[in-house]
Amino acid sequence: MEATTTIPRPLSKLIISAATPCRQNAAKWTRYSGLAALAGILAVLSSNPALPQAGVALVKVDLSVVAQGYRMSKVIGSTVMNDKNEKIGSLDDVIAAKDKKQLDFAILQVGGFLGVGGHLVAVPFDSLVIDDTGSKITLPGASKEELKKLSEFHYRSS
Repeated sequence: MEATTTIPRPLSKLIISAATPCRQNAAKWTRYSGLAALAGILAVLSSNPALPQAGVALVKVDLSVVAQGYRMSKVIGSTVMNDKNEKIGSLDDVIAAKDKKQLDFAILQVGGFLGVGGHLVAVPFDSLVIDDTGSKITLPGASKEELKKLSEFHYRSS
């Protein structure tokens, strides 16, 4: 005679089969979240590039004129002299107005050593005289003492 085992009635209720509603709902959520992620990735990959806004037009520029300009990355940090050939500071930065039509201000560091202890002042960018090579910057009529009397400039914290 063959022995059969039967699970007592209270223990049979604890055994959860794969067909229980709990597992079916979990499988649905997994499937739906995977489909949602796939749909998001496809939407990003298939989107067209952004189109320019109305009223924005590209303008051709004369590259020979651009090539004669000054690279701010090369000019910043340069020594600023006065018309008596005295060192009066260094060019710390150049600031454009919010309308972005021109460079309005030159920020000069006066005094200090290697960027420490200097006094920052703002002067009109147009008051600087830059030679053709961009290697010599002059602020005619200025002296270190007069620049130190100007109000100290502080960069706005961003």
